[in-house]
Amino acid sequence: MPSRPRLSQAAVEQRRQDVLHYVAGHGETRIADLAARFDVSLMTMHRDLDDLAARHLLQKVRGRAVAFPALTMETATRFREGTHVAAKKAMCAAAAGRITPGSTLLIDDSTTLFPLAGMLAGIDRLTVVTNSVGLAQRLGAVPGVAVTLLGGHYHGEFNSCTGPDVTRTLTRIHADLALMSATAVLKGRLFHPLREYAEVKEAMLAAAGRSVLLADHSKFGKAATYAYGTAARYQEAITDTATPAAETEAFRALGVAVTTVGAD
Repeated sequence: MPSRPRLSQAAVEQRRQDVLHYVAGHGETRIADLAARFDVSLMTMHRDLDDLAARHLLQKVRGRAVAFPALTMETATRFREGTHVAAKKAMCAAAAGRITPGSTLLIDDSTTLFPLAGMLAGIDRLTVVTNSVGLAQRLGAVPGVAVTLLGGHYHGEFNSCTGPDVTRTLTRIHADLALMSATAVLKGRLFHPLREYAEVKEAMLAAAGRSVLLADHSKFGKAATYAYGTAARYQEAITDTATPAAETEAFRALGVAVTTVGAD
């Protein structure tokens, strides 16, 4: 029987992300069943799961792969960073076209905005204000970008800061443009599972002259514990073509311009 062609590292990582999403959707799954479902050997599946477990993305427990609690997976940076990467890059490329030289930007801690860091190099004299340590680290190597990191209560799971120190500082800042995402969007309403992060988003919206929401299709059609207004507080929303039409129409009904991008 001929051997299978060796997969690229990108293809292996995509399979591992697919495994992660499958386990997350089922709570826990027998490792042997995963190997059969993804048509790989048991040894290969163990390697995949060992890699995911080493990154604290799931747990291996006595022949089973076990997901972390849903709230952790919705919010922790390590889960969000590897999801819907192509859509995030396409949305950030569209957002980069809205940025003018000399601007002050507010950017929240969403991993949706991480790809933007590599797209700012050609835009002179930018100031970026963010509560995201991960984004600040990425921007630190970009020439021509001055970074202000909003300090407060540090959350290791999310690699970002919240709290009254962050929101108080935002009352003393005026930004030309806020670029933000949302954890959950339902018929034009915005939600976050953690109150302190919803408060930071509200403070950023109040501090910006113009705001643009970036959210891929996976954010729509769901709610979370804390609502923080509607999309009407944004002048534009950027999403991908897989977002349901009913959700984008709810934005337009609120007077929000909607731009859809392909994620190829």
